[in-house]
Amino acid sequence: MADPTPILHMISPLSQVSPFDVNMAFDAGYGRIAPYPHVTLDEVRALTQDMMFSRPPAAAARTALFIGGRDASLAFDMAQTARAALFPPFEISVFPDPAGAFTTAAAVIAKVERQLSGRRPGALMGAQVKVFGGTGVVGSIAAVIAAEAGAKVTLVSHRGLTPVTIKAAEFQQRFRVDLACANAETDAEKAALLAASDVVISAGRAGVEILSASLVAAAETVLVAADVNAVPPAGIAGIGAHDDGAPLAGGTGTGIGPLAIGDLKYRVQQALFRRLLDTRTALFVDLPTIFALARELA
Repeated sequence: MADPTPILHMISPLSQVSPFDVNMAFDAGYGRIAPYPHVTLDEVRALTQDMMFSRPPAAAARTALFIGGRDASLAFDMAQTARAALFPPFEISVFPDPAGAFTTAAAVIAKVERQLSGRRPGALMGAQVKVFGGTGVVGSIAAVIAAEAGAKVTLVSHRGLTPVTIKAAEFQQRFRVDLACANAETDAEKAALLAASDVVISAGRAGVEILSASLVAAAETVLVAADVNAVPPAGIAGIGAHDDGAPLAGGTGTGIGPLAIGDLKYRVQQALFRRLLDTRTALFVDLPTIFALARELA
């Protein structure tokens, strides 16, 4: 009997499925991709069951569901809804990665951890991590991954405590992690946070400088600074796009740039698509799975 053809179903709550994700899936080897835009949470169960019941059990593991969009919480809910719809022998694989945020966040923390190794006992364990742009999809998930790895994480807002407090409460309930909250609208407030940091991550809006050169130079305790923003100007002044452990200008730590993070993110997402493509048993790709792979590839 011929090996069942792999099929990837890609759903998104947005008006379009991301071309980035489609390209990644094609490049990983998928030849059959079906996109579904405008999908609501209420529709996920029925769609999932259509995907699983329309193929014989032998083809179940050759069928995969990718969940996109730009909302991390909605993607988690969609993934859990899809998973709850599955039962033997029709289980299909499920992989949520809205806006590439889960693989990007895993790449950020894996890169940070690699730089901390040998510089700080325990690396991430107990490290003081400040995430600027902590309510965004990448920043908030990076915070969760770092906290699950043992770091003491603070979500930092530039528009009051309410947004980060809401996000921290949601993720504490969802992931059982403790996330502190802070507001830093002025340089003085930012400097105070940096003075008590081992790691700083900039995941704010693209094209906005969050930490100036003078703040970086004065941040004597910061061992690693990572910038997710690839659109000039840099989110953290002095970090080059390709930096991967380069000394911070005027500071004592090392910097990680967005293209170094992006390279690892690309390899992680590609490898996960290949796992879905090659597996003979259904996979559920969660954050620990993504981070474990990022650690391995870093």
